[in-house]
Amino acid sequence: MTARRHDPVPQFDVVAIGASAGGVEALHAVAAALPADFPVPILIVQHMDPRHKSLLAGLLGRRCRLRVKQAANDEEMRGGTIYIAQPDMHLIVRAGRLVLTDTKQVHFSRPSIDLLLQSVADTYGDRAIGVILSGSGVDGADGIRAIKAKGGTTLVQDPASAAHAGMPQAARATNCVDFTLPLEEIGLALASLVTPTPGDDA
Repeated sequence: MTARRHDPVPQFDVVAIGASAGGVEALHAVAAALPADFPVPILIVQHMDPRHKSLLAGLLGRRCRLRVKQAANDEEMRGGTIYIAQPDMHLIVRAGRLVLTDTKQVHFSRPSIDLLLQSVADTYGDRAIGVILSGSGVDGADGIRAIKAKGGTTLVQDPASAAHAGMPQAARATNCVDFTLPLEEIGLALASLVTPTPGDDA
């Protein structure tokens, strides 16, 4: 079956988002701005307390028009779904499936934003988008480098709009960031990048 003319073909295959301190509020804002027909999977690593069950999928699902769920090992990724990393488990991508692993911490974190973004870069190359939101520390900077090195597209929350500016600033310091945007523009930018409307590239 051929795509209908008014159904734009996605320009990317996956979006990977990293967040830490202040990230839950930022993720709410981004997810709420995404359209119900957003066609590609979104993978999220939010640093969280490993001792407690994550409620993030349920919280985001109440404010979002997409399906939101906690990632499961060996799960096939599907478009229009947001996958949340489990507490104390790295989330990576391998051959279009999600992989959970408890290998050592990276930058004192598990799950690691860097590991997710690096695996997305290796798997999807220039069809990947990486996003860094509010957070402290440097997790995500190496992942942004990896996505850019493979020809992907990178977005960072403007540090001025972030509750904690450390991670956005570290990502920008790589000089591998394509777009630095205020929080309220990131969801709309993702929709525009993934499924541009006619005339966007004119």
